[in-house]
Amino acid sequence: MNKHINATPETGKEFYLNFHQKGKIVMLNLLKFKSKADYANLESIKPQKDISGEEAYKLYTDNTLLELNKLGSKILFYGASNNFLIGPESEKWDAVLLVEHQSVQTFMKFAESKIYLNNVGHRTAGLEDSRLLPTTEIKTTPNNV
Repeated sequence: MNKHINATPETGKEFYLNFHQKGKIVMLNLLKFKSKADYANLESIKPQKDISGEEAYKLYTDNTLLELNKLGSKILFYGASNNFLIGPESEKWDAVLLVEHQSVQTFMKFAESKIYLNNVGHRTAGLEDSRLLPTTEIKTTPNNV
């Protein structure tokens, strides 16, 4: 199974084109943590002692949450996970994270901010694998539900 930690230029462009001017987006994150965070090539942010991947990811979220909120985005849900009820048995995820952004532009501002760029290494060090699925709300009326 291929590991996925960062977007590619192609998927970033497709994301922008598909979600530009669609309003709020909610990013579904599926996260699998490394047992031990790997800070190879990240010496400038490496903690004094070894930490778990989950602890490294917590450093990333703790250090970027204020910036995220400042831009009008927010964490809707963060919870523990494991096996799918419906889905491939080969995929197991440690956590699920839902983050709401006011727009693609808001998401991009966050991803380009100094705070994010100075801390994304903790995310990289902590994740074994991930999925990031942008979503928009489907507007329905009570009769259509």
